Amino acid sequence: MTHAPSNENGMTLSADQLDAYLARIGMERPGSLDVDSLSRLHRAHLMAFTWEALDAFMGWPSSITPAAAHAKMVAGRRGGWCYEMNGLLGAALAGLGFRVTRLCGGVDRERLGDLAIGNHLTLRVDLDRPYLAEVGVADAIVEPVPLAVGPFSQRGFDFSITLEEGGWLRFNNHPRGIAKSFDFRPDHSDEATMAATHGWLMHDPGSPFTNALAVLRHTADGYISLQNDCLRRVKANSLTEQFITSTDHLAETFETVFDLDVPQPGRVWERVQAVGRDKAA
Repeated sequence: MTHAPSNENGMTLSADQLDAYLARIGMERPGSLDVDSLSRLHRAHLMAFTWEALDAFMGWPSSITPAAAHAKMVAGRRGGWCYEMNGLLGAALAGLGFRVTRLCGGVDRERLGDLAIGNHLTLRVDLDRPYLAEVGVADAIVEPVPLAVGPFSQRGFDFSITLEEGGWLRFNNHPRGIAKSFDFRPDHSDEATMAATHGWLMHDPGSPFTNALAVLRHTADGYISLQNDCLRRVKANSLTEQFITSTDHLAETFETVFDLDVPQPGRVWERVQAVGRDKAA
């Protein structure tokens, strides 16, 4: 079953951008538009790119558009957060001919209420049935799942989708997940709300991303996370921790663990230390 290229919000990639993206993730154009191809692209994206919110933490400029994400993550050697990770994947999938809908979601809506709506971008991909494509949570699924209520597991981590009031669906992350859950509706797109919330998350002192360094990367059997100076290696049945101790240690970790080309790691380390002092005060 194939479809003409479609993206309800017009956010796709040019042919040259798409070729560069596919080279970056080590994939060729799929021969058919099916769930197997979608799964391979989804996993390749997660294994190629690191989730990171350095721009918000450091006050560096950031944009919600897939073109900006492409310039940063494909042309450069950086990662991105949900708007960029899911935005870039969605634009690439649309460019390949998949039917993609950008959905306006809310991380931690179960606690924050409707104020959370817009703080997350997720993707619906329509094939033989609707699928949830999700590369923006950082420590969750590595392959798309049917957009349906029920439990499921990947790599030994347990997840579920539950039905909530008002037609909202809740993606429940595994118990060790940094983001406990996010809510979405299969037909709810709102670019204006996501753009406004992106601005708040980037700049407001109350944003969780302006007050903590957060970097995560999937591995074959789990993921590695850096939260401020604490580096964790997480598998379904184990967790190990170590602490970053210096600028050089942080720079080496960005380069060798997360495959990131981060400018001015010394400034990042100074900010991490300042956050630690503020929390200790």
